[in-house]
Amino acid sequence: MTELNHTDRYSRQMSYWGIGVAGQERIAKSSVTIIGIGALGTVLAESMVRSGVGHVRLVDRDFIEISNLQRQMLFDEEDILNNLPKAQAAAFKLRKINSTIKIEPFVADVNHETIDEFIGGADLILDGTDNLHTRYLINDVAMRDNIPWIYGAATGGSGMMMVVKPGGKPCLRCLFDTPPDPGAMETCETVGVIGPLVSLIASYQSIEALKILSGNIDITNGNLVTFEPWHNRIHQMKLDNLTDGCSCCREGQYDFLEGKGALRTVSLCGRDAVQIRVRKDDKGKKKLDLQEIENRLQSSGHVERSAFMLRFKIETYDITIFPDCRAIVKGTEDPDVARTLYAKYIGH
Repeated sequence: MTELNHTDRYSRQMSYWGIGVAGQERIAKSSVTIIGIGALGTVLAESMVRSGVGHVRLVDRDFIEISNLQRQMLFDEEDILNNLPKAQAAAFKLRKINSTIKIEPFVADVNHETIDEFIGGADLILDGTDNLHTRYLINDVAMRDNIPWIYGAATGGSGMMMVVKPGGKPCLRCLFDTPPDPGAMETCETVGVIGPLVSLIASYQSIEALKILSGNIDITNGNLVTFEPWHNRIHQMKLDNLTDGCSCCREGQYDFLEGKGALRTVSLCGRDAVQIRVRKDDKGKKKLDLQEIENRLQSSGHVERSAFMLRFKIETYDITIFPDCRAIVKGTEDPDVARTLYAKYIGH
């Protein structure tokens, strides 16, 4: 194999006046946490890795399904056959793209009890999630720890992006004080999503990320940018009238970090599925022995186990169990049904 000349890797990026050698050096020393490695997150992750960010954390609770391949750019059919979680599959691909940086995958749920594990030392948080509750949690931790973060969302034929600067106003809660009630917003399950739209939103997020990481935070876009490419529209909402701040960025109230509104069950976008999460006890993290569970379930249904998860099919349900005690129950949107199945087959 021909030895690679890594000095040329970023030559085109450094030739751009807005980055240069000094900006590239800053990028190389940066650490970025990407929360959600799905549609937005795969594009964000590849952009950060190809740009030379020195340390990239990939955090996602989910595994890959066939419906993901339409828009989640790092994954392929072999990943599904290998039963890989998104964070691990993405890390495998990204290490082939750039072997000179640190890529750290986490197969884990992001909630008020765990988020601090993933953002320590981060210079930037990138939003690749598919639910508003996690975004409010990101907003809280970013405001508390003075970390910039970039919000992004895409559903149907429209999407939006917003840069939230450290110590600055407005933040996400200045725009929307509380998340809408469940079922009040369109999701990719109800209205679908156009694949290229996802790349468009994530690419805009990535450009803003490079501004921040290269030392050009003062020229980041200060507006809420909405894209409707199907209708040939781009709109920028000025946020100057929101500079007084809200209870979060003005008063330092971090409701979501305190667990207010946290759910033990979460419906997953476009999946006909519910995630069950078990809270930590006083002893810290709970762990499951997947081998023991596999042995116990063998007589009840079809079981497949990998190093990262166990999948169990019973009747019309497909249950995926993770070592951190989480489970995704596919085949229902009813949290009570999901909890019942969890208790019956996992025993909590």
